[in-house]
Amino acid sequence: MKDPIRVLLVDDQKLFVDSLHMVIESRAPDIEVVAVAYDGETGVQLAQELTPDLVIMDVRMPGMDGVEAARQIIETSPDMIVLMLTTFDDDEYVYQAILHGAAGYLLKDMPPEDLIASMHNVTKKNLQISSSVLKKLLEKTHHAQQEPQRPVRPQLPEEIGVLSSREHEILHLVAAGLNNQEIAETLHIASQTVKNRISELYFKFDVHDRLHLIRKAKQFGYGSLQSEPR
Repeated sequence: MKDPIRVLLVDDQKLFVDSLHMVIESRAPDIEVVAVAYDGETGVQLAQELTPDLVIMDVRMPGMDGVEAARQIIETSPDMIVLMLTTFDDDEYVYQAILHGAAGYLLKDMPPEDLIASMHNVTKKNLQISSSVLKKLLEKTHHAQQEPQRPVRPQLPEEIGVLSSREHEILHLVAAGLNNQEIAETLHIASQTVKNRISELYFKFDVHDRLHLIRKAKQFGYGSLQSEPR
């Protein structure tokens, strides 16, 4: 029998997190809640002690907020998966969370069965973003595409090699959370072309899945909506 997905829940809203604990126990026999933390600092400590497969993290908490807690957890344990679950779809929180390596950003008003499905998907290295949050990201990316400027080209280490203009564009959009079809529509190219270029980026960045490509891209400044003059 396959081992259960070990999950740490971090949220200062005790009623919500305790209810979520019960929902997971009753509806997802293959997910085990190993601990619950009610603040960011305790969440970081328990993540280091228990090494769960997945951390479900609230964003706004007193003291250390969820974005900083996620940053510390991922910095210490790069392979640990952190999924943000919050009431707020503020795009600045989204960018900061993904920038620090979070594997997704979901809203608390989603149906329980969808949340459980997202928990399964994110452990398979699939980025999970709520539709309303993704809409904001796409709108902001679209506005950036309309500006008479181009995305900044971050400086990459020599061992990664030279990226083409198209690879730079695709990497910015991957790091911003877009999937292959959305990237293809944004750049007006075939989705197969996007898939091929991303495979090449896996090789150049020495990664084997999209989540780790996003994390590496973020390290070098990709996904930023800043721009430079042509």
